[in-house]
Amino acid sequence: MAKPAVLSPDMPADTVRAARWQDYFQLLKPRVMSLVVFTAATGLVAARTHIHPLLGAVAVLCIAVGAGASGALNMWYDADIDAKMRRTRGRPVPAGLVEGSEAATLGVVLSLLSVMLMGMAINWLAAGLLAFTIVFYAVVYTMWLKRWTAQNIVIGGLAGALPPAIGWAAASGSAPLNAWLMVLIIFLWTPPHFWALSLYISTDYAKAGVPMLPVVKGAKETRKQILLYSLVFIPVCLAPAATGLGGPLYLAVSALGGAVFLILAWRVFRSDAGDAADPRAADRALYEVQAPAAEPAPEAEPGKRPPPVGGAKDARNLFAFSILYLFALFAALLAEAMIGVRALELPL
Repeated sequence: MAKPAVLSPDMPADTVRAARWQDYFQLLKPRVMSLVVFTAATGLVAARTHIHPLLGAVAVLCIAVGAGASGALNMWYDADIDAKMRRTRGRPVPAGLVEGSEAATLGVVLSLLSVMLMGMAINWLAAGLLAFTIVFYAVVYTMWLKRWTAQNIVIGGLAGALPPAIGWAAASGSAPLNAWLMVLIIFLWTPPHFWALSLYISTDYAKAGVPMLPVVKGAKETRKQILLYSLVFIPVCLAPAATGLGGPLYLAVSALGGAVFLILAWRVFRSDAGDAADPRAADRALYEVQAPAAEPAPEAEPGKRPPPVGGAKDARNLFAFSILYLFALFAALLAEAMIGVRALELPL
């Protein structure tokens, strides 16, 4: 059953105001949407199949709208736990700016529109993958995995990993091995990326009752899992150079960036990140505060970011670099496909 929208008790009453169009736009999680659009566009171009530019734009638009629909449904259902977390209590529904029913309606309408337009204008394979992605994120992850298991990010990461395959299917009408290799890269990237963040805000998750790995298994186990996933993730990032997907630029980016990623993951493993987690002292860049509700950290001087706690700097560095690394990988694939660089086919 849906949880009702709850005004966060930590938010001053004077922050409540009439909803604006920006509040409805925030329901779509534009930051997440931007990553989805980028990886989907990369999949579409990396297919190296001719598609009319207008149809390509329609396909990417459908994927973006579908991602926004998933975000709106997530914000509707998670309003109760969002209201308890500093990182999310400023979102439109827990802040009382948008009714939960409005967020749910927006999510359902945009879901139907994006899938139907994709099917009628592009092809039904891409539409089916898009529909599966929306349902998986909104129902399987949001309504079940997120509140039930510490593996929520691992399994639920499939939803965020599928856009390249949807883009590829939109361009070619098929989803071959290389399309799924792009999916696998994002799928394996998700755990170390989000667990690095969770080491910062485990207190927030514990308060909201969300069984994130640091809450259930502790910071030490989380740091170990980050390293183990990283050791699997980096070789997979190199694989496109052997499958005809990536070229020399991609190989260089994946190898050099992968080395840095492993060094940062090792530093997190050797650090005490998460052992003394205090969300008030976490780097503000990691928070999605969308209303002037967050009180300043007691130890921070005006105009300055508060210092990380313990080894949190190592977790912050990995979190930040993981975003850069994923972007660089897909940017290399996109650039090579756009300028026609011949892909490598190295022996496995």
